[in-house]
Amino acid sequence: MIGLKSFKIGGGHPIVLIAGPCVIEGRDITLRTAEYIQKVTQRLKMPFIFKSSYKKANRTSVDSFMTLGMDEALKILAEVKNYLGVPVLTDIHSEAEAEIAAEVADVLQIPAFLCRQTEILQAAGKTGKVVNIKKGQFMAPEDMKHQARKVERTGNKKVMLTERGATFGYHNLVVDMRSIQIMRNLGYPVILDATHSVQLPSGGKNETAGQPQFIFPIARAGTAVGLDGLFIETHPNPKKALSDSGSQLKLDLLEKLLSEVIALDKIVKEKFEIK
Repeated sequence: MIGLKSFKIGGGHPIVLIAGPCVIEGRDITLRTAEYIQKVTQRLKMPFIFKSSYKKANRTSVDSFMTLGMDEALKILAEVKNYLGVPVLTDIHSEAEAEIAAEVADVLQIPAFLCRQTEILQAAGKTGKVVNIKKGQFMAPEDMKHQARKVERTGNKKVMLTERGATFGYHNLVVDMRSIQIMRNLGYPVILDATHSVQLPSGGKNETAGQPQFIFPIARAGTAVGLDGLFIETHPNPKKALSDSGSQLKLDLLEKLLSEVIALDKIVKEKFEIK
């Protein structure tokens, strides 16, 4: 179990939402989206961590949008944090970025493709921030214990693990629901990324495509297994998003999805006493 601001993640506590646009596209759209999500989660009484990356280092094409610039994007992220009073999460991509991002972020996220990189994990751990490690598409869930321990060896026990689908042939991912239980049995809070899980990597024209129609069923299924948190990338107009346009949830569908997830989470944790 991890304490963050006024809520706890794991240990049978209500499911937490990690949500926001894939990448910082600009000040106005970021603040408007964050404010919208906060109003929804306040109505639903759901703990909320705002997520948006200051840079997307892993892109399909060299022509794909990566960042506004690290400094500018982190300033926008800091404004969201200070204006709304919500914790924020962002990716890091190197050891050097860990300390810089930690000046703003409450949670540092290790991207799936970098989850085995020892020095990045150690750098994130040394900041003392919560570290969310996304399970690589190529990783067995039980092997994530080694990645978590790389962080813990720094003295930082605040580690979460995120399921985001496994490679299943070319241009396809599949979510093995056993993975959620296996990683929870390792003793860490487990998050389900229900939007990256519907990606079709490199399945579009020079970009990653997706099947957003499956976000709802995957989120419901994972919640029924027993989740500590749900990760959703969401955008007011996904088709115009500068990153992951094929897999982000349309913002106005978020409240419906969360209502379903909260109802299931309550049943699972109360009736079946999942801790």
